[in-house]
Amino acid sequence: MTISRRTLLAVLATSAIASIRASRAQSWRTQYPELVYAVVPAENATGVVDRFAPFVDYLSRELGGKVTLRVANDYAAVIEGQRAGNIHILYYGPASFARARLTAVGTDAFVIDVNSDGSKGYNSVFYVLAKSPYQKIEDLKGKNLGLVDPNSTSGYNMPLYTLDKLGISPNTFFAKTQVTGSHENAVLALAQGTVEVAANWWNADDDSNLTRMLTKGMLKNPDGSPMKKEDFRALTPLIYSHVTPYGTFRLDLTERMEIEEAAS
Repeated sequence: MTISRRTLLAVLATSAIASIRASRAQSWRTQYPELVYAVVPAENATGVVDRFAPFVDYLSRELGGKVTLRVANDYAAVIEGQRAGNIHILYYGPASFARARLTAVGTDAFVIDVNSDGSKGYNSVFYVLAKSPYQKIEDLKGKNLGLVDPNSTSGYNMPLYTLDKLGISPNTFFAKTQVTGSHENAVLALAQGTVEVAANWWNADDDSNLTRMLTKGMLKNPDGSPMKKEDFRALTPLIYSHVTPYGTFRLDLTERMEIEEAAS
């Protein structure tokens, strides 16, 4: 059998690439015998584990190494965890990712969520109880506002951005602004009457933090009976695809990362 010079070079090149990839794979696996995947706390710890454990198992299988899910107490903890090198892969929201980048955390985005209908992104809404008389934000003067976390997009930054566009200063307009710590806590505060209006995320009528909480039976009336979706009402959704309060970060999702090449 005769092997041409071109064929031989191609074989050698392929072998070299395979060798380099194997070397890279061994290199990062040696450096990171365990990868830590963390999620910003959009829901309680049990909810995070139930939702993301199958994905973490998938990553472990595909990467051929141990991947551990870490549930953080707040948004700042995941940012600082990645800054310290204790968290290697992180599921950020837009505001928390922007905060990480602006405070010099060495992080890059390489993939984004795609909703079940093929759309990308989500909306921020103000919820009130359906039985309340409030029809618009201006009706809530002197009432209590529930927000999520300073690093939450839909539960803090976008509501404040929108209020500012309306000429409303939360410190003077509302009797109290309460930072509840999570999206679920904000809705619970509304259901329990601690606040009259709460900010949260919303994808669709059947896909929101509220519908997830209702499905899990987390929301109860004073008599202990389960609350229904009809017990809540969203004021005008704050659709913010047309604004960029954090600047613009453009992703090239056609570019493969080294770790993916090494794992292939």
